[in-house]
Amino acid sequence: MDRAEVEIRPLETRAELEACVALQQEIWGEAFTDIVPPSLLKVVQRIGGVSAGAFSPDGVLLGFVYGMTGVERGRLVHWSDMLAVRSGNRNSGIGRRLKEYQRAAVRELGVDVIYWTFDPLIARNAHLNFNRFGVTAAEYVEDMYGITASALHGGLPTDRLVVAWPTRDEELAMRLADARRLLESDDCADAPIATTAWLESAVGASILPHCVRVELPANVESLILAGADDALRSRLAVRRGLQWGLASGYGITAFRFDDDGSRGYYLLTPAGRNASLPR
Repeated sequence: MDRAEVEIRPLETRAELEACVALQQEIWGEAFTDIVPPSLLKVVQRIGGVSAGAFSPDGVLLGFVYGMTGVERGRLVHWSDMLAVRSGNRNSGIGRRLKEYQRAAVRELGVDVIYWTFDPLIARNAHLNFNRFGVTAAEYVEDMYGITASALHGGLPTDRLVVAWPTRDEELAMRLADARRLLESDDCADAPIATTAWLESAVGASILPHCVRVELPANVESLILAGADDALRSRLAVRRGLQWGLASGYGITAFRFDDDGSRGYYLLTPAGRNASLPR
């Protein structure tokens, strides 16, 4: 299907709203307990929220994005709660188009930032968020949703990174340029890795390095599904490293895979522009 043939627009009719519910169940399973019902998908649009779909020329719902607009410390913000694309249509740019539609829609309302969460152990999502979308890390939340029965969570604490995505084009361009420069340079090639031993040695240090790396397996999902202790060790190591970095004045500038693709690294540098976004 030609990408240009896919139409991005608000969910409108009852049939479209119900198709969105069906797509949620298809993607996350019949046991998924956080289904957004048709009534909420409709009502949220009346108060500045977004519930939009990607439609094929014959009207089939290929994906959707859903988010809520609210007030944080006296300022309008948007929380992007769900984004999903039908399995046969992934890696076709539909997800990116849905996010860009969302960004443009809330920017018109005067919203400067969009928040969402992702699991910091999932390397491909770290790459997408920091290298492609240009987000900043706003907060690290331990066990945000509690231990769940989901096989996707593997009994691990559901730690999440809250990320902030600027709606202003100039801010986004600067973020992406920073990430690109770091990835194209060797600035972080030999940067210290935030292991437990290194973090202990950094306590009280008067001078910290320009770049610090936080390491994780490139495909931790296989460890999670296997219920391996290695997955929990990775969870705790990434938690320690990222929490230390954010508390020490660093921001996550980019994410890099090693040459053989077996490991990934968050590249932390002094916050700089990262600090300009609301926390």
